[in-house]
Amino acid sequence: MDENDWLAEHFERHRPRLRAVAYRMLGSRAEADDAVQDAWLRLSTADADEIDNLGGWLTTVVARECLHMLRSRRRRPEDPLDTHLPDPVVVPDGLLDPEQEALLADSVGLAMLVVLDRLSPAERVAFVLHDMFELPFDEIADIAGRTPAAARQLASRARRRVHSAEIVRPERDLARQRRVVSAFYAAARAGDFDALVQVLDPDIVLRTDFGADRPAVVLRGAAAVAAEARAPRGGQLRPALVNGVVGAVITLAGQPFSVMAFTVADDRIVRIDVIRDADRVRRLASTVLD
Repeated sequence: MDENDWLAEHFERHRPRLRAVAYRMLGSRAEADDAVQDAWLRLSTADADEIDNLGGWLTTVVARECLHMLRSRRRRPEDPLDTHLPDPVVVPDGLLDPEQEALLADSVGLAMLVVLDRLSPAERVAFVLHDMFELPFDEIADIAGRTPAAARQLASRARRRVHSAEIVRPERDLARQRRVVSAFYAAARAGDFDALVQVLDPDIVLRTDFGADRPAVVLRGAAAVAAEARAPRGGQLRPALVNGVVGAVITLAGQPFSVMAFTVADDRIVRIDVIRDADRVRRLASTVLD
């Protein structure tokens, strides 16, 4: 095996972790793939003999590229957290083995990504690398161009903002999630308001993201959500996992219409995220509909 083949083989072993790091930093699967690909391009031209720890070297390269991408993004106005949903990872439900389902169950949820999206680039990098991937602060400091003490402060500020958001941890058992969501579908199809209220948490939040050209719609409370819970006429539902929680791709006349994700806790739905941006839905739904 020549050196290039050896590098390619070992890079592929690290790719899943690198994608996880990049996705949590960027909140975009496409951008995460770009950052990982950049790491491969850098590795393919590097002197492998000078790399003592390949995994650490690759993580550093990906993290620096993510930090650059975060800093290069055009800054959005300070909209409320409810107005934008990052791109979720959407995969077909029911086609995964138990090991894959367990891995997806540990995926970072959309609510967490929304909060991470409001951190400064340096705070986000420090928090993700330390709190999610347990990198020491001296390594994070080198990536962020800060001192270890400053990197620790960045992670601490980010941690306080994340904790203050009071993100609900979803039910880990996908089978229990499916039962609750199936009850929601059944009640919605039957137009049974009381049954819908029973399956919804009293403080449920429903967010519908229509894209950059239209404000998001946010509904709060079981009664408000139940009153709006209806399937589009002629719509078809394709089960999916969306960032590790039970969801669906809805098609209308055979075309992707929306992506839905349900956060279930204590056998009730506490959050529903809906993406209705046509371009994003078409792209996100491709893994389920192809």
